[in-house]
Amino acid sequence: MTEAKPTIFIVDDDPSVRDSLELLIMSIGLDVKTYPSAQEFLNNAPPGASGCLILDIRMPGMSGLDLQERCAGAGFFLPIIFITGHGTVPMSVRAMKAGAIDFLQKPFDEQDLINAINQSIERDRNTTQTRVELGIIVERIKTLSPREHEVFKLLVTGMLNKQVAHTLGTSERTIKAHRSRIMEKMNVRSLADLARYAEKLNLFEPRH
Repeated sequence: MTEAKPTIFIVDDDPSVRDSLELLIMSIGLDVKTYPSAQEFLNNAPPGASGCLILDIRMPGMSGLDLQERCAGAGFFLPIIFITGHGTVPMSVRAMKAGAIDFLQKPFDEQDLINAINQSIERDRNTTQTRVELGIIVERIKTLSPREHEVFKLLVTGMLNKQVAHTLGTSERTIKAHRSRIMEKMNVRSLADLARYAEKLNLFEPRH
């Protein structure tokens, strides 16, 4: 799978800010798209985009914080950098608690923004990779029969074959056969790998 080239999306109602940020970001070799309002971004942002979102926190209509909430609710996962000339401590706390990468007060140092952009791109790359891996695991889980799924969930808790057999009221030989098919379908070589898959999917509570 070819990795999508990162794009930096800028949402700010001030055209001079949009233009200066666009020039700065283009100067470091990154693609950039600008929008004059949060609604304009929602109407036109490409689904599945990679990169990051630079948001003015105070805008007419929908604010940057409101857009952050809308993106989260819509499953739009781009990391967010807030910029503002009128920010408050409660605003910054709210933004960071909701997952923002940084909260920069205007005028800000260009290098601080570039550093935040690079951090955002790296986080987005890691998050995207994690989502892809989880998608693969989910598709493999779907190939298990209902009985194999039962056996899978018991095996990853650390149960021995005979314990699983006792719990399900069947023979150890049958469980061994299920276990072999499960590992083949899940494309793993060990129970430890199965347990890691289960933990990623929150299929069980890890024992302390």
